[in-house]
Amino acid sequence: MNNETPPTLYAAREPIFPRRVSGKFRNLKWVIMVVTLGIYYLTPWIRWDRGVNLPDQAVLLDLANRRFFFFWIEIWPDEFYFIAGLLIMAGLGLFLFTSALGRVWCGYTCPQTVWTDLFILVERWIEGDRNARLRLHRQKKWDLRKVRLRITKWVAWIIIAMATGGAWVFYFADAPTLLVSLFTLNAPMVAYTTVAVLTATTFVFGGLAREQVCIYMCPWPRIQAAMMDEDTLVVAYRDWRGEPRGKLNKKNVGEENTGDCIDCMACVNVCPVGIDIRDGQQLECITCALCIDACDDVMVKIGKPRGLIDYMALKDEAAERAGEAPKSVWKHILRPRTILYTSLWSLVGFGLVFALFIRSEIDMNVSPVRNPTFVTMSDGSIRNTYEVRLRNKHGEDRQFHISLTSPELLVISLEGNSDLTVPVPADDTYMQRVYVLAPSGTLAAQAARTDLRLWVEDLTNGERAYVDTVFNGNDQ
Repeated sequence: MNNETPPTLYAAREPIFPRRVSGKFRNLKWVIMVVTLGIYYLTPWIRWDRGVNLPDQAVLLDLANRRFFFFWIEIWPDEFYFIAGLLIMAGLGLFLFTSALGRVWCGYTCPQTVWTDLFILVERWIEGDRNARLRLHRQKKWDLRKVRLRITKWVAWIIIAMATGGAWVFYFADAPTLLVSLFTLNAPMVAYTTVAVLTATTFVFGGLAREQVCIYMCPWPRIQAAMMDEDTLVVAYRDWRGEPRGKLNKKNVGEENTGDCIDCMACVNVCPVGIDIRDGQQLECITCALCIDACDDVMVKIGKPRGLIDYMALKDEAAERAGEAPKSVWKHILRPRTILYTSLWSLVGFGLVFALFIRSEIDMNVSPVRNPTFVTMSDGSIRNTYEVRLRNKHGEDRQFHISLTSPELLVISLEGNSDLTVPVPADDTYMQRVYVLAPSGTLAAQAARTDLRLWVEDLTNGERAYVDTVFNGNDQ
């Protein structure tokens, strides 16, 4: 009988405790973290005058009325193509940056990376740098100090996670009003539920799962290969310069049989996903470049040139091995693929801006009443009924005038109105029933269909819009 334990495909996670590092890429990540988190947390509190009927909030997702406000821009449900265009631009932008610089989005601006960086920063402040955190992790006994440090860290993480969930719900309602409602327990249950879910997910993803989200949950590492080629700049190790590795000591100083790499493990110790970049390109690498900062710092200390680990393209490898200078960075970035992505991105952006400036502030939708198609009046005239929905996109009430044009004689009237003027509330849609009459004996009354055009005019600024429809007559 074979008593051997069968092999398992599951490997238990080894917690990663990145070491503190300084350098230009780490500083760039700090700047991006401050800017992106500042935008996320502070944007709902920016005020913008929207009149008496709407909250004075610059950025607002008004789901109840199905509208999106972004400073002076107001997107209505029928203008969803603006949102679709922005999503297309986001996708093209992701393709562009990936083809030029690899997973630079993942390393610098992905929310998972930004919040994980913030959680690790808090952890380092409370528990110490890498070695101190490792000792605390390996300590089996939960003494008073370990309990105090862990509880302090978890409380800080929960506060950050709650602020994250709280900031998100402020985008969907007036932020100051909702804040008061949340603390006085008068907010809608959906607000509390959203905050709770986002608090839990932020705490788990940013504090506990960390690199596991990037490695196992995110689909982008599996897709990125299609966006990259030999000219893509990625973080890589110059093994032809670093190998063979040798520990730095008095005996091998100045020896030519060892490479520049002294196997100090600095690049591994600072990596937020725990990989060794010297093993080559790996799915887990998020191109954060912290290993570059760590390695450059070591090279300076031992008197070696920087760049043992650096951004480089696969196409330059053969040239560098032969001792030749690599191509300039801009020659790698400005190539047909990236130019194509940039052109498409710009074209979509220009189209959205153009559509934004030519759109009308009034809108009209006409629905002919089909049951019945027409009504024969007592004097023999034929009447059609239309339901006209007028949309006022201005922040104030407006008077709209309705009229028609047609090659035949047709008379228009409004239900409930003695004239043809309709008051439409600010930022609202108003339904008006419209009657169109063809006098007895006219061609329109006897023809099966007559073309007509319904017009609406804003009496404040003279702006007009129209919809083409038909008048149904009695052709029998």
